[in-house]
Amino acid sequence: MGAWSHESFGNDTAADWAAGLESSADLGYVENTLQAVLDAGEDYLDADQACEAIAAAEVVARLLGNFGVRDAYSEAVDDWVQRTRLVPGGALAAKARQVLDRIVSEPSELLELWEESEDASEWLSAVGELRARIKV
Repeated sequence: MGAWSHESFGNDTAADWAAGLESSADLGYVENTLQAVLDAGEDYLDADQACEAIAAAEVVARLLGNFGVRDAYSEAVDDWVQRTRLVPGGALAAKARQVLDRIVSEPSELLELWEESEDASEWLSAVGELRARIKV
């Protein structure tokens, strides 16, 4: 995990995922990313899938008008949100919250990686704050 921050776009995987969002005209890319985590069920959740899903959940929050940190790492996503002006429904928001709950539950590689660091509580707090911003 090439992470440099606890923020949603503070890792290489999320940054790459955000680049793919730019060519998307609807919420299919976001929804498919979230669904991949749910499809894992109770199996071991890959860190890359989790990083992408956190980025997708962040997009849902921003589309709902609940922006988190805006910086150089979120710029492309923020531009996409402003350009598309899509409005996610309640079902997609609920799915995003469910996905975040799954990411911070065992078995989750991303959770394990953060728990091995000194910044685990900061990351868990950031995920919780993101979850709180996803409301319709």
